[in-house]
Amino acid sequence: MKSSAVRILLVFLLLPACAFAANSVVNMSHYDLMRPDFVAMANEGIVGVIHEATFPRLERDARYYERQRAALEAGLLWGAYHYGDATNPIGQADHFMNAVASAPPPIRPNDPEKRRGVLLVLDFEKNGHYPGGTMSLAQAVAFVERIKERTGKYPGLYCSEYRLRQMRYGPRATSAYRQTLANCWLWIANYHAEPRNTAPWRTWHNVAILWRW
Repeated sequence: MKSSAVRILLVFLLLPACAFAANSVVNMSHYDLMRPDFVAMANEGIVGVIHEATFPRLERDARYYERQRAALEAGLLWGAYHYGDATNPIGQADHFMNAVASAPPPIRPNDPEKRRGVLLVLDFEKNGHYPGGTMSLAQAVAFVERIKERTGKYPGLYCSEYRLRQMRYGPRATSAYRQTLANCWLWIANYHAEPRNTAPWRTWHNVAILWRW
């Protein structure tokens, strides 16, 4: 996933005890070789960063931890994503959670929220970049259910509108799968137009939507 700005269309459930107040976040990974100036980002109205934490096969992003600390020190919100593949989804989810948990956000003595949470995301796109193949719909369901089991909340789901339509109309798209994935908030990639109302997220009043553009 290449870095970009993403626009928040609706906000319902994001981080524990906090919500985005502006309309832009930035996504990053170890492929972004620059030294980011998070203070400057905050001054320009960026409110958060979603950074790759783990990727195939069971690797950790080497730039995740240093950037997390720097972003939080600049007052930004923080999110982490896992780039999914076609290997064991439970193992992937556990690896992702363990990586995120090994660098918990610092407690801020003067922050009324005390400790900010980490926004979790599954990068569920066609994998032509890393080894391991493309994560299937069933594997995505198993992944998000494992995250829910361990955290009590479903993660976000990053994908294109085409992938979302596959969840609805694809030959392997069962009703149970759709119901499970509909619990995830959406981060939609569409570089041409504002995302359409895509089933099974038939109404958008009860789910957070990020638009990557």
